[in-house]
Amino acid sequence: MAKNSSGSNPSRQHVYEVTELNKIIKRVLEEKLPFIWISGEIYNFRTPSSGHCYFTLKDPQSQISAVMFRAQASALKFRPEDGLSVVGLGRISVYEPRGTYQIIFEYLEPKGIGGLQIAFEKLKQKLFDQGLFDQQYKLPLPVIPKKISIVTSPTGAAIRDFIKVAQRRFPNLPLEVVPVNVQGDRAPGEIVNAIRWLNKLGSTDVIVLARGGGSIEDLSAFNDEQVARTIFASDIPIVSAIGHETDFTIADFVADLRAPTPSAAAELSVPSKNELKNQLAKTKQKLYINIKNYLNNIYNIINGFTSRISHPRRRLQDMRMRVDDYSIRLLSSMDKTLTRGNERLAFQHHMLMHVSPIKRVASCRDQVNTLKGASIRQIHRLLAEGQTTVYKNVSMLEALNPMAILQRGYSITRTLPDRSVVRGASQVSIDQRLEILLGRGRLTVTVADHKNEAD
Repeated sequence: MAKNSSGSNPSRQHVYEVTELNKIIKRVLEEKLPFIWISGEIYNFRTPSSGHCYFTLKDPQSQISAVMFRAQASALKFRPEDGLSVVGLGRISVYEPRGTYQIIFEYLEPKGIGGLQIAFEKLKQKLFDQGLFDQQYKLPLPVIPKKISIVTSPTGAAIRDFIKVAQRRFPNLPLEVVPVNVQGDRAPGEIVNAIRWLNKLGSTDVIVLARGGGSIEDLSAFNDEQVARTIFASDIPIVSAIGHETDFTIADFVADLRAPTPSAAAELSVPSKNELKNQLAKTKQKLYINIKNYLNNIYNIINGFTSRISHPRRRLQDMRMRVDDYSIRLLSSMDKTLTRGNERLAFQHHMLMHVSPIKRVASCRDQVNTLKGASIRQIHRLLAEGQTTVYKNVSMLEALNPMAILQRGYSITRTLPDRSVVRGASQVSIDQRLEILLGRGRLTVTVADHKNEAD
């Protein structure tokens, strides 16, 4: 068997099937490039009945097939067409049956606004986090402003629309146009200076930022951070009237009130003079009717009081007669009260004398003397009886007293040192010391000899 020039054996090399190779390519591409940003020019754009968008994205040297499904395409804010340069976010996908690859777009926008849109979203989130959009900081518009200042281009359609609506609603309301550039590099600085100048003067009640519609590049002056912070710091309420109803800028979120168009800003900030007149007329009519009804009610109340009030002289005469009557009745009542009091006092004196304590004192004194004599006699008797009992007990004690027996010549013998009474000779021993109690005094002796009765 012949060998190839490389010296390898073809039978031992892996031979890929087409399907297998396409699967490997699909996996490698989709894993290595999950999502990418890509720019180019749309070519051969078509939308079948399914609603999906198919087109080719190309640059001067190359091209790539692209698709955007109906769900993502419906969210586009512009209409894709051939020749339009776009920037989009998509993922690489391989269609295995044909072995072709394409990019599936999730997001697409016209080229040139991508960076501005990203910067817009970043600044919007930053100011939101810092509280510049909070409703609590929004200033209310005056009901009837004395003067309105419009910061805008003096040659644009926005100022003409605003003035037209404002003069129709309130013809003699003072309007002040503060001319600034609303587009270009100088626009942000001029807008900031105009707002600060109006706040410093303090002669206006409302500031209106006005501009016609345009692309995001055209409205970039109102997406400036310094402009937003100046609007937030303003002590005068600011109405934002920038672009069309679908256009939103950072100034719209920071302003105290956002109007979809300059004409709408005039409607919101300028009151209708005719409506105010009608309201004043209705209020005047209601006030007149209320005052008239109130006065009629007061008049009826006064008439009612007048019909019930008599002449003061008659009232005084009635009061005098009533005072005289009360005086007579008071004197009569006092006389009767004094008479009843005297009678009650005499009766109580008679009763007191009848039960006078003098008689009871004399009677009690006799009883005390009688009880005193009886008590003394009882005490003498008890003392005599007690004395007799004491004498008897003394005689008995003396008869039983052992010392009395000793007085008659008897004695008591006790051993020493335990002092036990000796009742027989057997209780003692030779040379034992004894104590002898006599009727008068005592003796201490030593036993020289003893003899029992048995001996």
